[in-house]
Amino acid sequence: MKRRVFISDHINNYTKLLTDLVNVDVVIDDEDKTLILLSSLPDERYETFVLTLINGRTSLSYVEITTAFVNLELRRKNKESF
Repeated sequence: MKRRVFISDHINNYTKLLTDLVNVDVVIDDEDKTLILLSSLPDERYETFVLTLINGRTSLSYVEITTAFVNLELRRKNKESF
């Protein structure tokens, strides 16, 4: 992920790639999609948040993780606007 790219844009691009893979009959497990997304984020900006998300979980849901990142981005934007 490039620096200063909004997480929502990154998730949208990633979802487009996943859709392209589905269109050529590539099946990726939900948890694998989630792990690939998490590993594509820059450590310095998201490391603590990622560790918090995965701590104590036995499985990861792509929808839950992407929702959590979009909410994080909204909180950061609101904090910056004040």
